[in-house]
Amino acid sequence: MKKGISVAIVGGGIGGLAAALSLLRAGVDAHVYEQARTLGEVGAGIQISPNASRILHRLGLAEQLTATGVKPVALHQRRWDDGRTLLRAPLGELVEKTFGAPYYHLHRADLLDALASALPSQNLHLGHRLTTLVDHGDSTEATFENGTRIVSDAVVGADGIHSVVRRLAFGPEHPNFTGCAAYRGLVPAERLAHLNLETTAQIWMGPGKHFVHYFVRGRRLVNFVAVVEQDTWTRESWTDRGDVSDALAAFEGWHPQLSEILRASDETFIWALFDRKPMARWSVGRVTLLGDACHAMLPFMGQGAAQSIEDGATLAACLAAISSAQVDESLNRYERLRLPRASHLQSLSEENKRRFHLPDGPAQSERDAVMASGTTDWSLQAIAWLYAHDAELLSAPGE
Repeated sequence: MKKGISVAIVGGGIGGLAAALSLLRAGVDAHVYEQARTLGEVGAGIQISPNASRILHRLGLAEQLTATGVKPVALHQRRWDDGRTLLRAPLGELVEKTFGAPYYHLHRADLLDALASALPSQNLHLGHRLTTLVDHGDSTEATFENGTRIVSDAVVGADGIHSVVRRLAFGPEHPNFTGCAAYRGLVPAERLAHLNLETTAQIWMGPGKHFVHYFVRGRRLVNFVAVVEQDTWTRESWTDRGDVSDALAAFEGWHPQLSEILRASDETFIWALFDRKPMARWSVGRVTLLGDACHAMLPFMGQGAAQSIEDGATLAACLAAISSAQVDESLNRYERLRLPRASHLQSLSEENKRRFHLPDGPAQSERDAVMASGTTDWSLQAIAWLYAHDAELLSAPGE
């Protein structure tokens, strides 16, 4: 490796694998250590906007994404009961032409497979559960449950919302339940052919709830996420089984299209949404964090995975032009560039929870009027700050 820098990435999800590929492309010797013995993603959809897809294309994944993904023609926000359009923002060819990269709807497993297939097998280490982490000042030492000990120039925690790296480097933290849970599932598209669904991301907004659905896997599956407000939750998991009848009861009285989608589902999972406050710091010495480990955000901007992909690209750019003696300075620069943007998106995602769930009344009418004006954060002209961003270009105030 031309830079002579080695990085150990803890966590083999989308963020960790994308970071490894970005680092290798920049000439940094990056290895991924994943606690699971096999890579796998829960069967759910994911949205990848141009700010992330441009990075994935540079990593050589355009062909796989085009083959397995769907390019939606629009984002369609609708009223909960009568389906009236509140906002329709173009995506598709217009977004790709405007921002130089496409907007994809993907099955999470397809994206993970594409990333993993691009990573050299010798750089991926499964069955490695982190137990201890020591920063020696001029190197880091990570020890795993299987007895493996790794010495590297830096450690990156890409190990998700329950990050062990975060706990070891920054101490324990206590997430708060946001009062929302999400039913999610996948439906074979042929079961819904009679609905003549457009190739759009549809978001249905109503009192205390919202419902999202879109095609994935080459339009063969319809992914849905049905978010409801509730008072308590005791677990935080992507894999708890839900009950379709409970989801149907929660959306009783909503537009018939939504009940049709739920009834066509063989199963649903229920996912509680927890809130992490923005961190003051992501890096300490030669240890840093990326993705959900440092900026877990509600899914109401569709930017969780995209921001982790951005993280890896910026980290690689920061490490590309330094020597091993400057690693801690480079990690601080990475944090300085990334933290404000990710924290802002955390806040916007939190605000969208309130905005999506307004009860019918004056505030809802005002929201709808603003959406009709085309000036909300989802309209094309207002979203340029997000979609046009190139995470490999290192620029920020004072840079």
